[in-house]
Parts: sequence; structure tokens; C-alpha cells
Amino acid sequence: MGIQFSKSKKIFKLDTLHTTYMIGLTTEGYVGHMYYGTRLQNIGGEYLLRTEEAPFTPSKNKREKSSFLDFFPMEYPTGGIGDYRESCLNVRNEDGCLGCEIHYVTHSIQKGKPSLKGLPASFGSDEDVMTLDITCIDNILQLKVILSYSVFEKQDIITRSIQVINQGKENLKLEKVYSSCLDLDNQNFEMITLHGSWARERHIQRGKIRYGKQMVSSARGESGHQEHPFIALVTPETTQDYGEVYGMHFVYSGNFIAQAELTQFDSVRMVMGIHQEEFCWNLTPKSSFQAPEVVLVYSNEGLGKMTRSLHDFYREHMIRSPYKHKKRPILINNWEATYFDFNTEKLLAIAKEAKKAGIEMLVMDDGWFGKRNSDNSSLGDWFVNEEKITSGLKSLVEQVNEIGLEFGIWFEPEMISPDSNLYKSHPEWAIQIPGREATQSREQYVLDLSNPVVVNYTYESVAKILRSAPISYVKWDMNRQLSDLGSAYLNKDSKQELFHRYVLGVYQLQEMLIHEFPYLLLENCSGGGARFDPGMLYYSPQIWCSDDTDAIERLKIQEGTALIYPLSTIGAHVSDCPNHSVGRITPFETRGHVALAGTFGYELDITKISEKERAMISKQVDMYHKYHELIREGDYYRIASWSENQHYDCWEVVSKDKKEALVTFVQVLGIPNSHSRKIKLKALNPHSYYQLEETGEIFSGELLVSAGFLIKGMWGDYQSKLYHFIEVDKFS
Repeated sequence: MGIQFSKSKKIFKLDTLHTTYMIGLTTEGYVGHMYYGTRLQNIGGEYLLRTEEAPFTPSKNKREKSSFLDFFPMEYPTGGIGDYRESCLNVRNEDGCLGCEIHYVTHSIQKGKPSLKGLPASFGSDEDVMTLDITCIDNILQLKVILSYSVFEKQDIITRSIQVINQGKENLKLEKVYSSCLDLDNQNFEMITLHGSWARERHIQRGKIRYGKQMVSSARGESGHQEHPFIALVTPETTQDYGEVYGMHFVYSGNFIAQAELTQFDSVRMVMGIHQEEFCWNLTPKSSFQAPEVVLVYSNEGLGKMTRSLHDFYREHMIRSPYKHKKRPILINNWEATYFDFNTEKLLAIAKEAKKAGIEMLVMDDGWFGKRNSDNSSLGDWFVNEEKITSGLKSLVEQVNEIGLEFGIWFEPEMISPDSNLYKSHPEWAIQIPGREATQSREQYVLDLSNPVVVNYTYESVAKILRSAPISYVKWDMNRQLSDLGSAYLNKDSKQELFHRYVLGVYQLQEMLIHEFPYLLLENCSGGGARFDPGMLYYSPQIWCSDDTDAIERLKIQEGTALIYPLSTIGAHVSDCPNHSVGRITPFETRGHVALAGTFGYELDITKISEKERAMISKQVDMYHKYHELIREGDYYRIASWSENQHYDCWEVVSKDKKEALVTFVQVLGIPNSHSRKIKLKALNPHSYYQLEETGEIFSGELLVSAGFLIKGMWGDYQSKLYHFIEVDKFS
């Protein structure tokens, strides 16, 4: 069983294939964290709560209740009553007092997993997942708090979420509602997070935790380029293959906090949830608030085991798209080819050359609507600019289809330009503070998606375009963060609900979209990778990874992204050189190899590149068709990191049956007077033999894993090579 409860010991035991999570109850009903780690066979270990040592529980030592609360390993700590570590739930009553204390009342265990209303969340059948709901009550506030835990046994994943219900007669204010807490004894932990900026998202950052609080967060209205809603605590010796890892990942696309706090008693409190900045939710009598989900993962086999658990989990239990186990069409996007300067003839010329090379879809990017000839107008005016698309959208799509390509289109539905018909008609639909000049970014404002009228109008604007022509793909962009938090729709007591209500509006839009157009391939984007998070995966099977398509810059970006996301979700394209972000010139072959570790497509003007490069596109198309299933469904192993060794990058994808492996090696910088480089492959069957397809050489699996394989010297910087190993009969 995935979840057990010992009534005599008052212990909940949650088991996955390789891990155990234990929760204990005190006599007074405090819910305590006991253990998270390698799987245990039996229920026990009451002593782990340390209730039999000073300061003891309140029933034994009421005079030191605060000392107890500030020490006890809480499953879900509340604020204002004497636990001075980071709280997860802050509640203010009608008198303006902050205080909440919850105690266990009852619990339920069920097969399967309920959905979270209005929010993206993991899912699974009765055979895939079990769910534990622990119900707690604050009797003074008449506040019910349900702590939900869902156990995905096969993937070694546990998810957590919180629901808060006002059962009393008093209006309450929720000033903080985090979704998860983990209290651990310190093991000289180091913290891993992902940081960045536009065009350099999700770089891996690792450092020893110090006393006090260390966090990553976003208060921008989206998960953000700068920090990522992920945190991991690791033991100092942790590598890809060894050491302990405790990870948290937030299924949410708005403001977040991920924090580790090393306390006075050398315990670590790890929390995750909606950022409390500019958050306050009015909880009226009989109403409830559902917090988003957090994904928990534990590994005692290093970061690699964590990575593969998350990859399998997201593929099977977060992505709903019919494309999740299907080959994605190879697309060519006209953005870096033309920017705003295009018309029907130019798009058809690109489509014709693309078809010759084996490309399967043309995507028309920004500039096709309103009077959009630069980024200073027309967002919100979702009607076709027939000065550019002279024959109309339906005709263009049909002509592209006749060439033999599918058609995709770009939208930025959440935005509104000051220079637009929509803004002239409805300036109150923009998020802004009355009487204050609104802050522009990219000369645009953000639509107030807390307003249902705006949500419905926005959806119909997009849907009517999709209904007008056979469009197969949508790139959904969002190019600025939120500021000037004012809403003409929300009253003065609910203004601080705007951030969260905005995200709920985005989710509603995308849910409506995939409901009406279930076979649409949706790719989310936010100025590149600013909203690359598990919440978006619930609606789209792939997300544009970064606006920086330079193959060398992409190594760090894609390494950090692949640490927690399947390769099949990573939007990656081959682009022109000199690269438009950094001006770097890299070999066309290397650009293809790096983009292969993602969805694979093109971002260039195929009508202007050399015949040699056009011929290489055809070869790369064949390469993609050959390896797409392995890359989409296989297990990912990181062999080497350029960010660590400064010279080369290397990763491997191994099929689930271990009969096939693809190794990608990128020599970032050449080294003079050097020997061949030895790399040790991973996860091959030691009792099998593998043939290197390119040379016909045969190696034993144990030799490749234990002794390694030699990468012969490459001439020049930015060189790369694929090595494809296939299981064979040694004597064939």
C-alpha cells in the first residue's frame, strides 16, 4: 500500500518504490514531520519527533509552549503563536490580530487523486496514485485546513497541496498560504537553485546554506526569467550519481517563494508557495482557498535520480496533451528570419524552401495583426493585417497546406498596447493605478484577467482566429511582467487578490483553448523562458526555452532546464549566424545537435542561407526523425557540464529497455597538445554488447560504463558529435 496509518503509533507512512515519508501526531494533535528518505519496511520511530526531551509538549510543559513550537518539526507551521521560524499560514481576524493554531481532527485515504479547482495539478488513475487528506482545525477561528498528500509510487514522487476553509461566521484574511514545508535536521546541506535573466535562463547555482533564510522568489506576476520555482537541498558529496537530494518544485505560474532556513538548533525548514508580497485573500464565511501543488522528490542516488523521477512524473502525470507521446512536427518560425517585415509572398517563399528540406510546419510569428509593424502597437487588436496578409489568413493557411506544411501562429493574448483600438475602447481593462501614470514595458500594458469579461473577450479574440482557418499550432507569448497593481474590477478590499486572480485567469484561458481545440499543439512562451514552469506543462506539452538560440549559450540554459524537465518539453531551434543574441558563429552541425535535445525546429530565413546549409537541414531532419522517440521517451543522464569543466559538455539519453543510447558531446573550447578524452557512459546493461553505429565497433556494456569510451580529438572550438550505441549480439 502506498499510504498506511498506525492508529496505535499515530503515524502516517507514505511509500513510493524507493522512498518513505512519515508523519506523526502528538497527543495534543500537532502534526509533525518524522522522516523522508530511503524506503523503510515498517512503521515506527516515534522518538524522531523528540517530544520526550526538553522543552516537551505543551501538555507536559505548558509554560514553555513557545519553545516547543519554535523547535517541533511541523508539517504545516502557522504564524503568530510562537513558532518564530518561517510560517506557512498567516491568518488575520476581524479585530486585526494575526494568529492561527491547527490541530489534527481526522483523515481520509483514497485511491486516485482529486483535481484542484481552477489550478493545474498532477493526475493519475486509482492504480497510479493514492491520496491522504489530513484535516486540521483552528477551533478559535473555526478554520479548517486540509493537508493533502498524493503518492505516485512508480515515479518516487509525493505531491502536496493545501485547502483552507472558513467554517465560522467571521471574515478572515489569509496573508500567507504556502503549499509545502519540510523540517529536516541539517546535514551540512547545500542549496541548488536555478537563476538567470532574459536570454540566460535557468543557470544552475549551488552553495552552502548559512544560518538564517536563503530564498529564490518572484514578485513579477509570473514565475520569471530571474529565479525558478524550484529548490533542492543536497548533501555536500552529492553528484549526478551519489548523495542525497531533497527537491521541491512548484506547480504554479505566478509569484512564488522557495526558501531554506537554517535555525538556531541546526534544523532546516524548507518551504514553498505563493509569495506573500502583495497577497491577501479575503476568506468570507463558508468560502475556501485552494493553494497550488508542490512536487516533492527525494533521491539517495544523486541529482540524476531526481532528474529522471521528475521527467517520468511530468511526462505521465502532468502533461495532458495528445502530443506528449507523439512526434512533434519540425517547424520553421519566421521571427528571426523577418521580424516584422514580411508579407504573404515572403511567408510562402519560406514555406516552399522549407518543404524541400523536409520541414513540416510554418509558424507565422509577431506582426500579422492590427497595424503591427513594430512592437509599439496593436496588442489586443486580433484581426488580420491584410496589407501584409493580402489574401486573408484562411487563404494563406490553405496555400501553405497546399505546399505540404502545417500552419502555426503567434499570439500575445494577455497584453494590450496603449496604441490599439481595444485600449481606446476599454482603457479600464488594463492593469493600472488610477491617477498614476502606468508603467510601460515594451510599450504595452497587461490586461486585467481578474475580470471575467476581459477573460471571455480575450478568449473569443483568439478563438475566432483559430476557427477561421486550419491552424495546427499556437505559440502563446507573454512579454512583460505585472506592475501598477490596480484593477477597475476588484473592490478596494480585494485589490491584493489581483496577482493570484490574474494567474487563475491565464489558466482559465488556456483551459478553454485546449477544450475547444483539443488537437492543437500549444507552446507556451514568455519573452523566452520566463514562464517555464510545471503549471504551464498542464496546458502545453512544450515551452519555448529561451529567446537565446545560440548553441553555446543554450548549453547552460538547457542543462539547467533538463535538470528538472523532460527534453520533450524544451523548445529548441536551429538559428542563423552570427547569432542574433550574442553574435557568435557556431557550426551548423553543432546548432543541430544542441537543438536535438529539445523539440527541434528552425528560426532562420531558409531562402537566404547557403546551399550547403540547406542540404544540412535535410540531414538534420533525418537525424530528428531517427532519434525523436529515444529523446522524447528515454532516460536522461548528464555526463559532463561545461559550466564546471570549462571545456566540454556531454549528455546521454538511454532507452527504457537499455537497448539504445545516444551520447551528445560538445567541445566548447579546443585544447592544444591533448589526448583523447575519456567519458564513462551510464545505465547500459553490463551484460550486453553495444555497437557504435558510426564505426561498427562493438563494446561490452560494462566496459563502456566502468572503463569509458574515448572521444577522439576535434579541431576547433564549438565542435560536436553524436555517438549512437545499439545493443547487439556479440557474435553477429
